[in-house]
Amino acid sequence: MTAQIDQFHAIAISRLAHRMSAAGESVIHMEFGQPSTGAPAAAIAAAHEVLDSDGMGYWESPKLKERIAAHYAETQGLTIDPERIILTCGASPAFVMALSCLFAPGDQVALARPGYVAYRNTLKALHMVPVELPCGPAERFQVTAAALAALEPAPAGLILASPANPTGTIIPPEELAAIAAVCAARGIRIISDEIYHGLSYTVPTESMLRHAPDALVVNSFSKYYSMAGWRLGWLVVPPALIDAARARMGNLFLTPPSLAQHAGLVAMDCHEELQGHLATYARNRELLLAALPAMGLGRIAPPDGAFYIYADISHLTDDSIALCTQLLAETGVATAPGLDFDPVEGGHFMRFSFAVSTDRVEKAIARLGPWFARQTRR
Repeated sequence: MTAQIDQFHAIAISRLAHRMSAAGESVIHMEFGQPSTGAPAAAIAAAHEVLDSDGMGYWESPKLKERIAAHYAETQGLTIDPERIILTCGASPAFVMALSCLFAPGDQVALARPGYVAYRNTLKALHMVPVELPCGPAERFQVTAAALAALEPAPAGLILASPANPTGTIIPPEELAAIAAVCAARGIRIISDEIYHGLSYTVPTESMLRHAPDALVVNSFSKYYSMAGWRLGWLVVPPALIDAARARMGNLFLTPPSLAQHAGLVAMDCHEELQGHLATYARNRELLLAALPAMGLGRIAPPDGAFYIYADISHLTDDSIALCTQLLAETGVATAPGLDFDPVEGGHFMRFSFAVSTDRVEKAIARLGPWFARQTRR
């Protein structure tokens, strides 16, 4: 039987936004979680050199795997054998590989609600069963060890994201340790989405590998490294799953783009430029946190990291898709409806991405303020 999965509604919003742009209208894109900046300058320069000198082909870069392993030593104090690192065509294939390595059709996998839309839909596409745990302000919109301990029956797996999409919340180290302990005791395998590591504003981000060495960790060059279009990521697997992960990568996806691997290796050492992007995001975050409450959007998930504001709009609507569509049509500001991230309560929420230039955020605020004032009066 063919799996039925939901639409990614932000894509429809984005299509409308691009049609408006093509028609000459001024559009500010805050609907997708992708940096508006390009790859680091040195990475682009390296790519140009490779294009002139290397015909390229199917390839997995040993140097890039070694550099990623060194990254875990530098940032997390972890020793990771480079052979445990499987280079992938972005984070999405890494999730398919991780899920298919660990679980069978019919297995239950727990995850937070709200959460990234593709977690739920990829599970469904693989004929697995998403078990969504409602997470609100009391839980800081994150799965807790207590919720996992109370879940009956115990699921086969757990998907974690810290920082999270759409909320930006970070799970503290002590809670990560507690979650790891519950999972170990109950036989729950962990997949940790760490693609927003490096993007934090309040507390550092810890890898789940520090607490659960057998966790599978997904990461990507799309967010911190500003290389979304290069389609490059990686999956860290425990030694026992190296062969299984390699078989899936080779058969389903072959290898990541060779050009992206050359550029990614250089990007990992472009600290000054990348930290400059982070400083821009931090400024954008401050501007939105100051401006949105004055527009009536004062109930906001704590954006500890990533580059999102997830705001409660229940005083205005229970149809976030309609509100985001109307907002785009009347202001040119594209946002993401909460229904993508929460099929139950998402009609009451919307998400702003602030991974754009500060001047674009300032222009968006100038447009949003009067518009939300009119909605409140209505």
